[in-house]
Amino acid sequence: MLNIKILLKRCGIILLSLTVVLTAGGCASSQATPTPVPAAVFTQIVTREVTRVVEVFVTATPAPTLEPTATPDPSAALLLPQATLPEYTDCFYGPAAFYVYKTSFPAGQQVEVLGVSEEGGWLQVQEAGGWNACWIEVSQAQLVGAAVADLPVVSPLLPRSEYEFGSPLTITTRRDGAVVTVSWEAVYMSADEVQGYLIDAYVCQGGQIVHLPVFVGITYEENTGIISAQITDEAGCTAPSTAHIVSMGTRGFAEWEKIFWPDQ
Repeated sequence: MLNIKILLKRCGIILLSLTVVLTAGGCASSQATPTPVPAAVFTQIVTREVTRVVEVFVTATPAPTLEPTATPDPSAALLLPQATLPEYTDCFYGPAAFYVYKTSFPAGQQVEVLGVSEEGGWLQVQEAGGWNACWIEVSQAQLVGAAVADLPVVSPLLPRSEYEFGSPLTITTRRDGAVVTVSWEAVYMSADEVQGYLIDAYVCQGGQIVHLPVFVGITYEENTGIISAQITDEAGCTAPSTAHIVSMGTRGFAEWEKIFWPDQ
């Protein structure tokens, strides 16, 4: 048995640790038997800290009557917050460095800010005039006249790949307490296209549903057999957990496939 450990870089708040286990079939008798296809098994535990939100009920007080003022300029409502990028910055199709690369901005570039990711660590920005929207880390931008907490939450729009590869169709799940193992059969992608798989999960952690994107990076040689990922999904939430999976290439994504999540 050959164990190969691959440490992936930290993507936002998730540290992925992949273990590839290659096994060769034994001989049941003296007669030669076909060698089974090697299987690539990837295992990872994914958790993140969450903050509880406490609702505070207040009583509205009527505002005093004010004298009429000048009519505001309607175009002012359309102005977007601005940000300056002090250093050369790569921009991605989604709010994490494992998403497909889209473009780069030079040091000193000023951009318009469209919103923030659900986790609050990435900004969706675009060049002035509403062109080439993509995602950068909050720490890479200096907001002008705005705060991250005041920005709307927006979701990424992933590009469809023009190359013919699908997403996993043979998907199974198994629950062992708070750990759910998701397994699927590898989808063929060419050596210059393969990037891996992305699981977009909403699971119960810390008593509330949290958004948990899980990236399983993989090479052409590793993309074979059955691939698995383990995700922490605790009890204690009233809403059900959900998840989808998509194949990811260097130039885009396939279509999302639903993962039928096991009950608690």
